[in-house]
Amino acid sequence: EQFVMKVLYNWLKEFVPLEISPKETAAALARLGFEIAHVQEFGGAISGVVTAEVKTCAKHPNADRLSLCTVWDGGKEYTVVCGAPNVKAGLKVAFARVGAVLPSGETLRAAKIRGTDSQGMICSAEELGLESSSGGILDLPGDTPLGADIRPFVGLDDALIEIEVTPNRRDVLGILGVARELAAGL
Repeated sequence: EQFVMKVLYNWLKEFVPLEISPKETAAALARLGFEIAHVQEFGGAISGVVTAEVKTCAKHPNADRLSLCTVWDGGKEYTVVCGAPNVKAGLKVAFARVGAVLPSGETLRAAKIRGTDSQGMICSAEELGLESSSGGILDLPGDTPLGADIRPFVGLDDALIEIEVTPNRRDVLGILGVARELAAGL
């Protein structure tokens, strides 16, 4: 009978100074004789989504439930049409620039919404794959720096490594045991 040990990559990094990716870490464990059941990277294919600030927010001139916002990513301002009820000036948000890839695999394109160009999207937790449904945009802490990759701020820069452990290796049914084996093997 085999047991499955689930290890978070970032937690493992607290014990072993890893400078390799989650997939490379799993490969190193496989070389050490462990069977890797699965590696799930939380961020997936997400790219081009950064931290930004909503500078201005006004009612869209051609729609009741939409807002016309100016978003600043620390380097450039963008005009964005947003339908979230909780959007307002001063919020730090997750902003998908044109060309960004979302967790669904969709590449974001510029759009014209109700006659107004939208140069990106202010993301909700649902759009980032963090929740199954959300009622508005993701509101980040006020001290969040601008223009940074969103993944570390929302926990998407981690991975889950599932290791199949045989009964004779009870020493690796804990994070310290896995870290010890990995440190010795590297």
